[in-house]
Amino acid sequence: MDHNTSGSKYDNLDQNDSWKNSYCLHVKNPTSSSFRHLLKTLAMGQGLAGLICGTAITSQYLATEFHVDTPMLQSFLNYILLCVTYTPILLCRTGDGNILQILRSRGWKYLLLGLVDVEANYAVVKAYQFTTLTSVQLLDCFIIPVLMILSWWFLKTRYKPVHYVAVCICILGVGAMVGADLLAGRDQGSTSNILLGDGLVLLSATLYAVSNVCQEYTVKNLSRVEFLGMVGLFGSIISTVQMVILERNQIAAVRWILLFSGFALCLYTLYSCMPIVVNLSSATSVNLSLLTADLFSLFCGIFLFHYDFSGLYLVSLVVILIGFITFNAVPTPTNATDHKKDLIQNAVIFRLC
Repeated sequence: MDHNTSGSKYDNLDQNDSWKNSYCLHVKNPTSSSFRHLLKTLAMGQGLAGLICGTAITSQYLATEFHVDTPMLQSFLNYILLCVTYTPILLCRTGDGNILQILRSRGWKYLLLGLVDVEANYAVVKAYQFTTLTSVQLLDCFIIPVLMILSWWFLKTRYKPVHYVAVCICILGVGAMVGADLLAGRDQGSTSNILLGDGLVLLSATLYAVSNVCQEYTVKNLSRVEFLGMVGLFGSIISTVQMVILERNQIAAVRWILLFSGFALCLYTLYSCMPIVVNLSSATSVNLSLLTADLFSLFCGIFLFHYDFSGLYLVSLVVILIGFITFNAVPTPTNATDHKKDLIQNAVIFRLC
């Protein structure tokens, strides 16, 4: 007997009718439904960009005002929050979703994923010690082509010419932002070892791309809670070891708990919400929307750090959003099987309507 079904059989019939009616409305008015989906994806993507802006501002305060250099400690707080929130849910599950079963069947994969994620966060922060802000902003776009290649290879995503055009438009928008920085004299950062710094940015972008593709596969085929719980678990372990080795002296001098808390909450919310948006669209689409995060940071910096304003910033924002909308306006099919499945499902629904 199924103890989860407490209502009558008519409750299920009502639910089926409700689902059928909503799907029929989608079939009869696909343009309206697609437009709402696009707006939802755009709004949620910009929400994620706002969270990245929050991490950037708190990091800027820690680095410039209080001379704090503890990237592993900042990441550690995020992983601990993820572990405390999501890993206990896996402990309470039964069957294949239980944490013990996950560790037995694919624990080593999550260990590697946790390592990739931790080092991606660390590499991009260390890059600022060796190269300039301009180099970081430009080379960080390397994540987009790497994501597209990995998605094509592992997720079987098939891009159309319009998607490549949209990516080029977004990168042009980033170029406008970098140009505005140069004109405003904001090419900050070190030039002590540009080659090493640029290499760290490219390494970070590649590692982020691997992490994001794994995230997309997990949330679409397994569960969001499993991804966050396991990344939180292994990320906490790895970041703890690395933090003790590299930052034990700096940690003893930490005083600005409020800023650390603000950074950790922004990053924790970003990690928690990003799988939702990835499931709604794709890892590539989400990272295109995140290109506006630097612009949001610049807009905030005008008021907080007295940056000079440039009209090119607005041009850059508009161009990136146009590229993002263009990318999401055309679906990215995964394979012919999914296309046939959609055709069969739509034919059945048309007969029901």
